[in-house]
Amino acid sequence: MKQFYTKNIFSSVLVKFAVCSLLLAISYRLLSSSFVQFSLVVSDDEAAALGVSTSLPPPQAEPPQFIDDLLLNLDYTSRNESCDLFNGDWVPEPDGPFYTNSSCRTIEAPQNCMKNGRPDSGYVYWRWKPEGCSLPRLHAKRFLEMMRDKSLAFIGDSIMRNHVQSLLCILSQAEEPVVVYHDEPYKNRRWSFASYNFTVSVVWAPLLTKASIFENDNGVSSGIIQLHVDEPNTIWTDQYVDFDYVVIGGGKWFLKYTIYYENNTILGCHGCHDSNITKVGFQNAYRKALNSTFKFISEAKHKPYILFRTITPDHFENGEWFSGGYCNRTEPFKVDEVEIRDLNEIMRSVELEEFQWASEIVSKNRVGGFELLDTTMLSLLRPDGHPGAYMTFQPYEGKDKHAKIQNDCLHWCLPGPIDSWNDLMMEMLLRYQR
Repeated sequence: MKQFYTKNIFSSVLVKFAVCSLLLAISYRLLSSSFVQFSLVVSDDEAAALGVSTSLPPPQAEPPQFIDDLLLNLDYTSRNESCDLFNGDWVPEPDGPFYTNSSCRTIEAPQNCMKNGRPDSGYVYWRWKPEGCSLPRLHAKRFLEMMRDKSLAFIGDSIMRNHVQSLLCILSQAEEPVVVYHDEPYKNRRWSFASYNFTVSVVWAPLLTKASIFENDNGVSSGIIQLHVDEPNTIWTDQYVDFDYVVIGGGKWFLKYTIYYENNTILGCHGCHDSNITKVGFQNAYRKALNSTFKFISEAKHKPYILFRTITPDHFENGEWFSGGYCNRTEPFKVDEVEIRDLNEIMRSVELEEFQWASEIVSKNRVGGFELLDTTMLSLLRPDGHPGAYMTFQPYEGKDKHAKIQNDCLHWCLPGPIDSWNDLMMEMLLRYQR
């Protein structure tokens, strides 16, 4: 009897110990979870004055359900060098992004969709998954360590600036970047991560080659662009020797009305109304500008590692940015639901053709890497990731819900789909260094 009673006490103790251990494990999981809750970056005083709530509005689309067979090993970096990083699909990411609109200071107002009042949040719960391999998320400390004593430059238009903001937001979770240079309009900037002696620059060269632009910050033009397609813009070529890594690309600026020059002589124009100037398609000018850019890269004595980023498609529906076009989708497309077409297809074809011949020449003349950051098709699948009407603060306040409001369906919300571009960039850098 005594032996039986002793066994009961021992069993009871074991059960209590197991229950306590289980409760401790659950508590730790809840405390250490990386699940992100978003909040508007507005103080209580500001909220009271503006008549807005600082809590997240109810989402129009719930975060996607995470499917067991899509579980990813986040610590694994694919060593399958033949894997095509740009062929895949967007899969649910239950933990959301590494940063929020409250934890990152470098988000500019037009991309701060949540602060501006966008009511849904499902678009931040996806990540890019290449077919046949894993793509780990960019690890801030590892990236900064890899870039110790180096410099990275993004050369191009406002999409490049958008990309830089995304990278800075991710890296700021390890160390806050400090602005060490900016020009008067803040289009050219440089940030420093002092602990790593690492700098990130954004260089404003939307047409890559020499150009005279007559446009204000709101995109209102007072004159037609003058573009010299055979002269790379000195705003970036003069700094080129200072860069260890470069991300460069063209874009939608080549669709603007422009007079083209070659050898300081008028070559033709796109969209001009001068009967004395030959009409030339924008694709020919884009080809020549890329040709000049790649020629400079191949012939330069300095050999940084270069990523050429392909065009970013927009998602305007039922019009363009100036004619009532909008983007109000809340989920990604599936691969078979959309295809590239029209101007995006033309520009992408030019890019791929020019990169093909350039990569062959560059590989013979230089030591540094020269690779394609092909973000076009994966970006095409994300109509839900743009600011839309929420490029400005509370755009519908005091207006009818059906009011026509200008939309931004080209740039990306932060956090948002563009964060995955940095995952791709880190993977390419790791492959290059192996």
